Amino acid sequence: MNKYFIAIAGNIGVGKSTLTTLLSREMGWEPFYEAVDDNPYLADFYQDMRAWGFHSQIFFLSRRLHHHYQLMQRPNTVVQDRSVYEDAEIFACNLYRQGLMSERDYASYRELYDVVCALLPPPTLLIYLRGSVDTLLGRIATRGRDFERDISGEYLAQLNELYEEWVGHFTRCPILTISTDGIDFKRCQEHRCMVFDQIRAALHAQDLVQAR
Repeated sequence: MNKYFIAIAGNIGVGKSTLTTLLSREMGWEPFYEAVDDNPYLADFYQDMRAWGFHSQIFFLSRRLHHHYQLMQRPNTVVQDRSVYEDAEIFACNLYRQGLMSERDYASYRELYDVVCALLPPPTLLIYLRGSVDTLLGRIATRGRDFERDISGEYLAQLNELYEEWVGHFTRCPILTISTDGIDFKRCQEHRCMVFDQIRAALHAQDLVQAR
């Protein structure tokens, strides 16, 4: 059996953690979850993004790099809830573009990110979960995290634009894009099987390429 490194990318509330859990159960893959609840800056960040953006992004980047190192040591297939790339390409970039991270802080952050990413082995497959703002807002409301209560549709739309821009230029590994609008792979067996089949097909295609 081949060993894979699967990274799941996508906006807040799109279903990354849910899919990570489902894949770990269905495929027997080892899950690595995004550090959200233990980020000591996150609640402050949502209250004052300008003051706490740099701190929060550094925490996320350091935790993701730590996870990346850990998962590369694992003997079997691993699935990661949010990729290391999104921290810089989406969230830090958005803070900088919105004037919520200074040019000095952003330059320091990008330098660290660019150097480290050049040394990291890329995933076997990046699964990009795409979701409309209405879908994201609905799922965020359903899960009821206090620190996400004030996330606006405008903020999610800005992130969606950055995701589309990033995915359109990402070349480090193959990307499988799955639209999550109108599907519920958490509760619907048919939808879940459809998503699993797409992922299996993408990995099989990769195996064929590598076997040539």
